[in-house]
Amino acid sequence: MDHPEESFQLLPADFRERLDLIVPAQFKDEVSSSFSAVKATAFRVNRLKTDAATVIAELSEAGIHAKPVSWFADAFVIDSTQRSELTHHRLAESGEVYLQNLSSMAAVLVLDPQADEVVLDLAAAPGGKTLHIAAAMQGQGMLSAVEVVKGRFFKLKENLRRGGAEYVRTYLMDGREVARKTGPRFDRVLLDAPCSSEARFRANVPESFKIWSLRKVAECRKKQRGLVKSAFNALKPGGTLVYSTCSFSPEENESVIADLLKRFSDSASIELFDLGFDNWQVGLSQWQGKAFPESLHVCRRILPNQSMDGLFIAKIKKDA
Repeated sequence: MDHPEESFQLLPADFRERLDLIVPAQFKDEVSSSFSAVKATAFRVNRLKTDAATVIAELSEAGIHAKPVSWFADAFVIDSTQRSELTHHRLAESGEVYLQNLSSMAAVLVLDPQADEVVLDLAAAPGGKTLHIAAAMQGQGMLSAVEVVKGRFFKLKENLRRGGAEYVRTYLMDGREVARKTGPRFDRVLLDAPCSSEARFRANVPESFKIWSLRKVAECRKKQRGLVKSAFNALKPGGTLVYSTCSFSPEENESVIADLLKRFSDSASIELFDLGFDNWQVGLSQWQGKAFPESLHVCRRILPNQSMDGLFIAKIKKDA
């Protein structure tokens, strides 16, 4: 395998140059090497069907050694060499565990959905976060999931079925149209927005970044602006929106949130939240000469390492 720095050079030059401007100096080596790292496999115990003690005991019997994650009791990691074993294990096939990157779990923890609430997952496929929300709500309340791509929609439905969350209301539709149909009815909305997927680039897998370009970033930003507007309009007064992307680009992150705060200046406020780990940076104050509101400092860009992918998260409150 190439040296991590040599592998990093295989990524698009524009992407590398932009990343160098975004990531703080103390994280740069770890972030650049993460694009070629063989990462640990993470999974979440699905509390709709089982509990952590039962899962770990059964995995141990099969010789699969899971280590707990300090900041989330239902999350565990195994060595990448055992990924295939876990994928084909009964627990994964039955939906009792769900293989998922730790960063994705963090987004739902920030959302913090409650059992008696009305909640929306606005760009839901393939359904890992939807299942996590359902488990956090203890299978109660009302949970809706929206997906616009037909193939991904049916993948979502299958994952919900396997995970014991068939009660979730699923809708094959464009998320940008949701608020017009529902009005402000949701206590919480998760928008893990379609994006340029920069955090999923693998330096030795050219297919992972084949379609990336600055034009692609701009196209994603346009769609994200429409989705986040719909998400916010679908919130009840007092409701909470969590916006996330697996992109590093400020155009898809801080810029989208800055636009939202400007559009809804009388009712939108951004909130601070805690993460149980330290591989993150605060929201940027400016990008390419454009200043962002000082309040965006409380956004978080999770920085990739040997076990986590990158993820941007913002938490917005709709003032009552």
